[in-house]
Amino acid sequence: MDGLLELQMANATATGRTQGAPNIEGVRSEAEARQVAEEFESFFLSQMLEQMFTGVGEDNPFSGGAGERAFRGLLHEEYAKVMARNGGLGLADRLTSEVLRYQEDGEL
Repeated sequence: MDGLLELQMANATATGRTQGAPNIEGVRSEAEARQVAEEFESFFLSQMLEQMFTGVGEDNPFSGGAGERAFRGLLHEEYAKVMARNGGLGLADRLTSEVLRYQEDGEL
């Protein structure tokens, strides 16, 4: 029974993260373009962090368990949001200009 619960939690958290990818179709201003670019960078960083932390701390006697597994993805998402707001990898700057270029060209 415990294995089934863990599988359901993993599916629920994975579904929430993959549905969190930003949508650029409704962008109409530079501020909205910047917001979407930061959301995309945050999404990208959370995916990177998830892979980076795979296997980290699993052998520690004071960590692990279903609770940690259930909330680890949320922690990575929050780390990624903070990183993106504070400059991140610099993707948001480039993405903002690309979104604005698409808007000007009428490709959205």
